[in-house]
Amino acid sequence: MNEQVPPGLESSARTTTTMNKGKIYISKSSSHGVLEAYSLQFQTDFSSFLKSRSKEIAAGGCMLLSLMGRRSTDPTTDDSCYHWELLAQALMSMVSEGLVEEEKVDSFNAPYYGPCVEEIRIEIEKEGSFIVSRLETFEIEWDGGVDDAGTTSGAQSPGQRVAKTIRAVVESMLEFHFGKDIMDELFKRYGETVEDYLSKTGTKYTNLVISMVRKG
Repeated sequence: MNEQVPPGLESSARTTTTMNKGKIYISKSSSHGVLEAYSLQFQTDFSSFLKSRSKEIAAGGCMLLSLMGRRSTDPTTDDSCYHWELLAQALMSMVSEGLVEEEKVDSFNAPYYGPCVEEIRIEIEKEGSFIVSRLETFEIEWDGGVDDAGTTSGAQSPGQRVAKTIRAVVESMLEFHFGKDIMDELFKRYGETVEDYLSKTGTKYTNLVISMVRKG
């Protein structure tokens, strides 16, 4: 599914402020405007996705989707956004040392949205091409639930595994915005930040699996 950065979050020629200063996604400190912008962008993108797929699937045909989401209707819960919050913290630690320009962080917003079950159902019903036959949620450990007990001393820590996984997904977009030179240091710090966070909490990702049938 194509996801875009919501319009209006960046500063413009008419204003020097940003709606999501010091953050790169939704956070507990984000304004209502940021939450609304991401929600509206999801509605637009998901509806467009459903409409496009409806042209490819025959009546009675099935479509199965698996995507990251959240259990709560609150988009600021840890299971929804905290991996982005920790990445922002790693970036801001580099800002404090003069390694990254603060304006670079302020002008970057992740092209991502983790919807809740209610949002998925509403958009499917609103678009009108499909009927939900089954919708389930699954919890996934941040580090994949890998147990390093009994492995060699060179095994990666949970924080390192998370950092490696997230890097594989987002490095290209971060590199385009911040430059290639900071990537190793950024994800080193991110891994350390995640390691500290996971030592104190049991937050998990939420994965949504949706089975739909194309209407006749």
